[in-house]
Amino acid sequence: MRQVHSFAAGAWVPPGSGARSISSAITGDVIAEAGNDGLDVQGMRAYARDVGGPALRAMTFHDRARMLKALALHLREHRQVLYDLSFDTGATQADHLIDVDGGIGTMLVFASKGRREMPDAQVYLDGAPEQLGRSGQFHGQHMCTPLQGVAVHINAFNFPVWGMLEKVAPTLLAGVPAIVKPATATSYVTEACVRLMMDSGLLPDGALQLVSGGIGDLLDHLDCQDVVTFTGSADTARILRSNANLLDNAVRFTAEQDSLNASILGPDAGPGTPEFDLFVKEVQREMTAKAGQKCTAIRRIMVPDTHVQAVIDAIAERLGKVTVGDPRDEATKMGALVSGAQKIDVLEKAIEIGAEAEHVFGDPEAFAMADSRGAFLPPMLFHCTDPDAARAVHDVEAFGPVSTVMPYRDVAHAAELLNRGKGSLVASVITHDQDVAREITMASAAFHGRLYFNNRDSMSEATGHGAPLPHMVHGGPGRAGGGEELGGIRAVKHYMQRTAVQGSPDILTAIGQRWVPGAIETSDKPHPFTRPFGELALGDTFNSPSREVKLDDIETFAHFTGDTFYAHMDDEAAKANPFFPGRVAHGYLLLSFAAGLFVQPDPGPVLANTGLDNLRFKKPVEAGDSIKVRLTVKAKTPRNDEYGEVRWHVTLTNQDDEAVAEYELLTMNAY
Repeated sequence: MRQVHSFAAGAWVPPGSGARSISSAITGDVIAEAGNDGLDVQGMRAYARDVGGPALRAMTFHDRARMLKALALHLREHRQVLYDLSFDTGATQADHLIDVDGGIGTMLVFASKGRREMPDAQVYLDGAPEQLGRSGQFHGQHMCTPLQGVAVHINAFNFPVWGMLEKVAPTLLAGVPAIVKPATATSYVTEACVRLMMDSGLLPDGALQLVSGGIGDLLDHLDCQDVVTFTGSADTARILRSNANLLDNAVRFTAEQDSLNASILGPDAGPGTPEFDLFVKEVQREMTAKAGQKCTAIRRIMVPDTHVQAVIDAIAERLGKVTVGDPRDEATKMGALVSGAQKIDVLEKAIEIGAEAEHVFGDPEAFAMADSRGAFLPPMLFHCTDPDAARAVHDVEAFGPVSTVMPYRDVAHAAELLNRGKGSLVASVITHDQDVAREITMASAAFHGRLYFNNRDSMSEATGHGAPLPHMVHGGPGRAGGGEELGGIRAVKHYMQRTAVQGSPDILTAIGQRWVPGAIETSDKPHPFTRPFGELALGDTFNSPSREVKLDDIETFAHFTGDTFYAHMDDEAAKANPFFPGRVAHGYLLLSFAAGLFVQPDPGPVLANTGLDNLRFKKPVEAGDSIKVRLTVKAKTPRNDEYGEVRWHVTLTNQDDEAVAEYELLTMNAY
């Protein structure tokens, strides 16, 4: 029997008093035990706060992103051990790719986003600074800093690897330690994953701990610096959310819970269209992947009333080809539910649904694995003829391979039925009609965390109804829990405090490590383009000489480029324009002249100009005006061992020192 340990305060703790047995989903035999009522959960919180937190906060976002990438690559190299263990959860090899490879892939995405979208610093700037004073000597800036507590992740049984890694990745990237509590039924897979991570030697002490079993009174000791995330049933979420200490201390709590997700077949997508075939394929896949034990699985199937029977027949035909059996067999397409208890729960919920809907496919008493001691069920399809009068089909989630077909009259009716789910993680619409897509969005987007549209144009690249991606928000309103996970850097900010920091430009520059206009400029050094990345400092500035803009310049640029817009060529027409005093210089001519004024032409550390951001033309420039340039180092971001990105604040002024253009220039500079 496998002993599922906890990892607390740097030590592995075996099961003890209160341990629970865990059975194989395939055979029903007891294969492991987990839990220890004597686990010092308060000591774990203290260890995370006192040891793990300071170590993580001492790192920059880029340091932590590199750590995540190394962890993910280590897990990828050793993932076979996770595959082998996961079979006993009832999962097939295809299911492992969702859980194990999906979790590793999610971690890699956060590692990449951390390097590309976050600074090599310890403070994340959320938005641009706001000038709060007339002269520019008092600004405000929203900044995000890591919470100084611990993130407690209470996870579900269905994804013992992905469910942990998709939360741990943004948590660690934010600089916050985590205590992970997996569902006991599949905790042996999570424990193996944590062991691999700890064996890598890549994590600082206290950055990650594991509770295999109950969390005791941990929630009673958290405060405003801590975070609790939960994935599971609405009933359990309600109990956790109502903890008096969490309420009294406004502890951040995120739930991802029950969700009656739906898929709509558009009225244009009748039999014989690519969309019809796509719809049937998606429904079948979502009913059978992980034996229907996915929080995003399709529970309600909404079809134009004229196509109901065709859809039932087509889905039934595809389901009939799904082999249910031992997930270790390569011929198996759908394995077992996670446990006998889960099988009983699904059958009970199916009875409730069956009181309102006809059972049209899948007999749990007569299928290939009906006599097995394992937690096997066939995919079961129901047909509800009157979804307006029904309750259970919109309220009861059978967390297994169960779904219900229901008719709709028109798009407005489909949206009304969609919203009867009272909040879901995802709804999908298979349609090639843009008007249908817009109508559904306007009527139903407020009820869903994600809307997934697919058709013949996108089907070759689409990731599927049930695939939460690290780039996009995963969560939903109402019944789905009202929270968010993932969503790129949004997820990282869930574990940080956003603070409005106010002060002088110099103060904000020092705190945020990003130059703020009005802060100190240093212009007595050699030309910044002659100095390598490491020698440049925030505020280093180059002031160019002036250059007169002549009428001949404007005309030459116009004819050379083909941009003969009337504002540059016709004085009378330009004067009739409320924006111009007469003929004016092209904005792009000014940018070209600006480059000529600040570029140092000799070979040096500047390797490439990679673009510009936030370009604004502020005042027209006429023939006879002069322009000059101020070029200031605004931010520096290392990219690899050879070069880094420099963000320059560029201001063009005229002979009266009035700003005529402003933008941010990006260059890659060698070390």
